[in-house]
Amino acid sequence: MRHLNYHHLLYFWTVAREGGVARAAQALHVTPQTISGQIKMLEDAVGARLFARKGRRLVLTDTGQVVYEYAEEIFALGAELSEVLRGGARTGPLTLTVGITDVMPKLVAYRLLEPALAMRTPVRMVCREGKLDALMADLAMHQLDIVLADGPAAPGLNVRVYSHLLGDSGVTFFAASSLAQRLAPGFPRSLDGEPMLLPTRESALRRALELWFDAKDIRPVAVGEFDDSALIKAFGQAGTGVFASPSVIDPEITSQYGVEVVGRSEDVRERFYAISGERRIKHPAVVEISEAARRDLFGATDVDTDSAPPSRPARPARPGAESARRSRV
Repeated sequence: MRHLNYHHLLYFWTVAREGGVARAAQALHVTPQTISGQIKMLEDAVGARLFARKGRRLVLTDTGQVVYEYAEEIFALGAELSEVLRGGARTGPLTLTVGITDVMPKLVAYRLLEPALAMRTPVRMVCREGKLDALMADLAMHQLDIVLADGPAAPGLNVRVYSHLLGDSGVTFFAASSLAQRLAPGFPRSLDGEPMLLPTRESALRRALELWFDAKDIRPVAVGEFDDSALIKAFGQAGTGVFASPSVIDPEITSQYGVEVVGRSEDVRERFYAISGERRIKHPAVVEISEAARRDLFGATDVDTDSAPPSRPARPARPGAESARRSRV
């Protein structure tokens, strides 16, 4: 069906709510024949029956149940809109539909979205995870209000979207306790030849790490590549290797995964963007997310360019640490 006739939908919705054609006709002040004709036209447009007769009662078919659930939300929003336009206050929650790229650290996504849930106006949040290209298509179709990503939208996209920088962060290198305690002295040179867990090459963090490794002449051994940021932390927790994550979520990572800090670098920057279909963000929840990110989450850090945890004294790199090895990044 190309266009939905909301007049037909109203008649259908009223029959479903009232429990029959006769009651719906009374509620709408029309004849039962008018109701039946409108529903028949809606069924023809949908291409399926919406009601089935069970004895003397009309019951919703599976398709009818789906249409009814959408109709409930449509007419509830219509009633709310009428109230707001008359000068009343919103009565229902504000819906925010967010796309989150699969390479986006889940803890960062939560920290970004958390302020929306604390708004005075209740917010109902719907989160969808996926590849950036697929999320951009959903954004263009107005199925998403915003997309959170670790990079701006590519300039070659066939859809008009706008990338709003929320902030950036240096990165922290983590590992299980025994590995972290061995590598923290002499960081970052101590990473040379050591097992490293990396995001896939689609991630902006992966590209930033590779540039930093080359600049420092460090060649860690890539023992795993991951799309899922939570999975890479689970492997790191098990002692498989070192992994990097934005420094703004250091406390959450050490607490949740029981890992320790190997070192930090402010030269490796990970940036986070809100991508929208509008040049100026208007959705109240997205405005709150953007302002809170810039105000609270991404503040200046007092960290040396490349540093080990302050409680551990640095020591010279191990002899032979610069020797080449196979399967290195």
